Amino acid sequence: MSLRAPRKGENYELSVDLNSEYREKRKDAIKRVIASMTVGKDVSGLFPDVLKNMQTEDLEQKKLVYLYLMNYAKTQPELVILAVNTFVKDTDDPNPLVRALAIRTMGCLRAEKIIDYLCDPLQKCLRDENPYVRKTAALCVAKLYDLKPELVLENGFLDLLHEMIADSNPMVVANTVAALTDIHISATSQQPSTSTADPAIFTITSTILSKLLIALNECSEWGRVAILNALARYEALDEKESEHICERVVPQFQHINGGVVLAAVKVIMIHIRKVRREDLVKQLVRKMAPPLVTLLSSPPEVQWVALRNINLLLQKRAELLSNEMRVFFCKYNDPLYVKVEKLDIMVRLASEDNVDALLSELKEYSSEVDVDFVRKSIKAIGQTAVKIDAAAERCVNVLLDLIATRVSYVVQEAIVVMKDIFRKYPSTYEGVIPTLCANLDELDEPEAKASLIWIIGEYANKIDNADELLGIFVDTFTEESYLVQLQTLTAVVKLFLVKPDSSQAIVQRVLNTATKDCDSPDVRDRAYIYWRLLSTDPGAAKAVVLAHRPPISIPRTTVASGLLEELLGEVGSLASVYHKPAETFVGRGRVSADTVQRKGTDLSDERLATQKALQTVVAGQQAENLLDLSDSPSADGQPSGLAATEILSQTPAAANLLAGTSSNPLDDLVSIFGSSTTLGVPATPATANPLAGFGDMFGSPPSLTATPAPTPVTAHYPSTPRPQQQPQSQQQDDLLGLF
Repeated sequence: MSLRAPRKGENYELSVDLNSEYREKRKDAIKRVIASMTVGKDVSGLFPDVLKNMQTEDLEQKKLVYLYLMNYAKTQPELVILAVNTFVKDTDDPNPLVRALAIRTMGCLRAEKIIDYLCDPLQKCLRDENPYVRKTAALCVAKLYDLKPELVLENGFLDLLHEMIADSNPMVVANTVAALTDIHISATSQQPSTSTADPAIFTITSTILSKLLIALNECSEWGRVAILNALARYEALDEKESEHICERVVPQFQHINGGVVLAAVKVIMIHIRKVRREDLVKQLVRKMAPPLVTLLSSPPEVQWVALRNINLLLQKRAELLSNEMRVFFCKYNDPLYVKVEKLDIMVRLASEDNVDALLSELKEYSSEVDVDFVRKSIKAIGQTAVKIDAAAERCVNVLLDLIATRVSYVVQEAIVVMKDIFRKYPSTYEGVIPTLCANLDELDEPEAKASLIWIIGEYANKIDNADELLGIFVDTFTEESYLVQLQTLTAVVKLFLVKPDSSQAIVQRVLNTATKDCDSPDVRDRAYIYWRLLSTDPGAAKAVVLAHRPPISIPRTTVASGLLEELLGEVGSLASVYHKPAETFVGRGRVSADTVQRKGTDLSDERLATQKALQTVVAGQQAENLLDLSDSPSADGQPSGLAATEILSQTPAAANLLAGTSSNPLDDLVSIFGSSTTLGVPATPATANPLAGFGDMFGSPPSLTATPAPTPVTAHYPSTPRPQQQPQSQQQDDLLGLF
């Protein structure tokens, strides 16, 4: 029986083809290598074979080889040096495309051993007679600065870049500005201790400004973005210069690229601050509207970016799109994230002139299939009512029409919105309260329940059966959510303050339930506060609970004024999309791929060290009993272990706890550390309770009511059930847990 010979691998076959004597076969093999590299296969073992095909007159083959070198230069740094001679030779090639390709590839290799060989070819290419080579070399300087800043400074590349701003070719100017801006940001973002560069690497002067404005209209779209970003950094000397910049930038509004449009808008918004002529300001604002509207015909993702930026612009200048309300009406096929942004902008643009069209549109949205969109549309109706006083009644009528549909989520969201309208216009729309209360049985969402409870409590003096309505929520108090419990508690106390005779039973019931059976500490604390207020001074309770509150309003801006000015200077970037400053989501300094990989390795090492430390702690806990309950005293003479437990158990609080006779947990906690007299608080007689009988009505224990006998000052909390007798060892562990 014969054995089959092992099959050769794919890389072996590629290696054979790469060393073929036929040019077409070698070129085809290189294409297959690049295809494998693209899908993630490891073809780094073919590095020497691919390198042999670097010297060729075929430009397509040379590009493929250079692409391979850029991808695997970091894994094969020793072999990359073999390609240096070919790179240097290509930078002297008569074909400018070959020269530019060579210098660009050398800048992308990111191998430290080849950096020193890059300086001489880069010097030649920066002074090349062909503008295509010069613009490519300009960007190569920025790449070199990212790898080794001192080389850029020592070889005078920065001075060469400043000279190239005056180049006759606009593309060279644009790339030079992009390189200088990148270097400037990199230098200024580094820590002072590690920065070896002048922090003012790229300072725009009046001379440079004129050259940038000349090149602006003649370069490519991304070159225009680079120049416009540089103009946004420039601070005009006077009003005349600001007007000149605005007039030269306005034609960029007509560009088809949305990035150019947003960059132009940013420049105008920055330099319009110094313009004092009202007619020019109105003219510039009017010219900004059409290009922004045009962006809304882009794909949804671009629309969303444009809408987020428009939102910022409207917060600064609300008149910018005051006549363009209909442009922001939602289309049936818009994604939800686009619809939400449009709703926000429509509310911002709402005015007495267009509110009828807006309400008609929002009412149509409320019948859509998307529940989230319907809720946000109803919320927008409420915001419109709060914003425009004259339209409030029309908004309420629309909400009543929606409630009449009897759709559960529509009714509940409408009730939440009506609560805000009542807060804005108190005692104005009381006639709709019966309609709202008629839908009480349909509510199953906490926010809707809490809103209706607030309305009932706020208008308890005008609702005859308010105690019955609130009693429904009191019956299920322990089953309700935290939000509903808090609102029920407050509403019942309001009811008691306005109708004390008919609501004593319900207020006592809800306070007892909240203090004894409720799990939420916030609800219990509020119940104790109300109990103390009601049992001591009902006048103070009325001043707190029934206090007059100012009407609510819609804020004109959603970000602080200082942050708004900062974000307007970042229009077109992620900062203006997130509505957050860049430092909140971008780390300090420039981060390269090598740095990311190194940080990932450091993080893994740190996690490994943390895991080992935890294992050490666990082993130590298993080897040594940290809670030594021996009777021997500690080294400093203090009792430890069971001895300390026995001394602690002799305190009054511990005695009460062990006997099961404690009535007030605060008294027990204070007595652990001594009586009030021991703590330096003199025992004073309690003052007479102005509502002594009120405490008895709530069933307070005799010790909590006012008596003439002198007693320590304690909180007047309601009685709590006594704890059951616990085993001795468990109680000792509980006492130790206090410390």
